[in-house]
Amino acid sequence: MTRTRKFEQIIKGMNSVLDVPLTVKIRTGVQEKSNIAHKLIGEMKNWGVSMITLHGRSREQRYTKLADWDYISTCAKLACPVPLFGNGDILSYEDAMKARETGVSGVMIARGALIKPWIFTEIKESRHWDISSSERLDILKSFTNFGLEHWGSDTRGVEKTRNFMLEWLSFMCRYIPVGLLEQVPQKINDRPPYYMGRDYLESLMASQNVEDWIRIR
Repeated sequence: MTRTRKFEQIIKGMNSVLDVPLTVKIRTGVQEKSNIAHKLIGEMKNWGVSMITLHGRSREQRYTKLADWDYISTCAKLACPVPLFGNGDILSYEDAMKARETGVSGVMIARGALIKPWIFTEIKESRHWDISSSERLDILKSFTNFGLEHWGSDTRGVEKTRNFMLEWLSFMCRYIPVGLLEQVPQKINDRPPYYMGRDYLESLMASQNVEDWIRIR
């Protein structure tokens, strides 16, 4: 983001060979207290970008602080008429609704979809889904079938599917069932204390222990 000339060459070069619209996802900047995305948006419009997604943190921040949706809102106005999607900290349909109120054209969901992939159903139906542990296991079973179909059911395909599932379980274990929450909705940066689920499988899925992820796998 700080090498504007290189950035321009990348975007224009990609646009010259693509037959589909080019979208770009950026952060607020590199340093924590130095937002520069707003300075680049006007340039990107001239370079031929069709859509921009803005993650509301700098590279240095990573996930240590909340996404800056006020800044995302400012950038959305600057980007017009190019659509700008906002990204950061969305884990419930309320989070998504609040994000849409900032004036963005749409919302991108990343970690939230890894922690609870049923978030899209919640948003579509404007509700909190107290999904059961068996329903969550069914999602993992579907992922297994998709993985083996995509990578193959030989040793290499099985290992590939296992590796991605373990990576995914390191996010999925952060979910706290709605029926156990003292306050709804769960916030994405909340790390739950150890708790017992309503059944064995729900407790197992809440474990931060790699050995338990392997057992689920």
